[in-house]
Amino acid sequence: MRSLDVVIIGAGAAGLMCAIEAARRGRSALVLDHSKKPAEKIRISGGGRCNFTNLHCSPANFLSENPRFCVSALKRYTQRDFLALVEKHRIPWHEKTLGQLFCDHSANDIISMLLRELEAAGGKLELGTKISGITKPDNRFRISTGTGEIRAQSLVVACGGLSIPKIGATGFGYEIARQFGLKTIAPRAGLVPLTFSDANRELCKTLSGVSVDAQVSFAKTSFREGLLFTHRGLSGPSILQISSYWQEGRPIKVDLAPATDVFEAFKVARKTSPKQDIKTAVGHILPNRLAEEIASMLKLGGRLADLPDKLFRKTADAINAWQVTPVGTEGYRTAEVTLGGVDTRELSSKTMESNKVPGLYFIGEVVDVTGHLGGFNFQWAWSSGHAAGQFA
Repeated sequence: MRSLDVVIIGAGAAGLMCAIEAARRGRSALVLDHSKKPAEKIRISGGGRCNFTNLHCSPANFLSENPRFCVSALKRYTQRDFLALVEKHRIPWHEKTLGQLFCDHSANDIISMLLRELEAAGGKLELGTKISGITKPDNRFRISTGTGEIRAQSLVVACGGLSIPKIGATGFGYEIARQFGLKTIAPRAGLVPLTFSDANRELCKTLSGVSVDAQVSFAKTSFREGLLFTHRGLSGPSILQISSYWQEGRPIKVDLAPATDVFEAFKVARKTSPKQDIKTAVGHILPNRLAEEIASMLKLGGRLADLPDKLFRKTADAINAWQVTPVGTEGYRTAEVTLGGVDTRELSSKTMESNKVPGLYFIGEVVDVTGHLGGFNFQWAWSSGHAAGQFA
């Protein structure tokens, strides 16, 4: 039986960061993962270039039943701190829209950086390790694995959520939480495409591949970014963002031309180009395929000079205020994150330690803290991992 100071379950962003920080403090730290490769979510993120943080990261970019929980960790390890680590390793990076930072070359640069830091700090990593049981018979944890038992003073759960099972995602973290009496918030897929049925599904299928700048709203929340029609519904950044807020059975509102007041544009065009056909006017506002589909659905036709404001308003509403009710999402198969998780009321916001079980910590995606699209979830992984690493 091996005896260690800290065992971290999960070799993802949060787990590796925690192990690095714990090992730097002189703690014997071991990361265990059932996968054969570390940090698979880092590897596939950002189109293979890893959107590793966001310059504008703040608590306002996160969802949780306790929105203030993330404040402490984010303040103590910021996006600038992680960027300094990236630059220390001379990893070339670039900023895309809205403060999103990506590797110039490959997400593997971030993984290699973390593994080098772990090795330099004296931490260890064991992959392909199945955990068959966890108990705490005394003041230390007993972790049963396929290669023997491990005793640890601290146990850090960093094994993520349910999103993208093909890379090894499971609900193991939630099982550990429940085993030790911690409450969890029901998980669901977040940052995920929305799906439709019947006529709306057929419309999306017809327009599959068409993308537009759009403002998508649900209740009081809205996002303006790209929208993409797919064979089953809608995707793209604006849809992924709103999916984390959307509630089943309720409509979303989509503005397909947020830069244009379509009703006013028609009235101006009626004065300046009275002989123009309304279908042509719609084509000046939207991509051709989308314009044609809307014109067909509304049975549009005729010169602007001959058409009433009532028709202009109907057409404008179809473009600037399209209301549509999704039937569901693509689910965990394509979801970038898992909403919900370990109830933050069970944890210390300073240390990420359980209030009930001394030495038991939860970090990263397994906790009920979920970021917006754009590098925020990785920053939560770095920040929460760093927080736990200072105390585990």
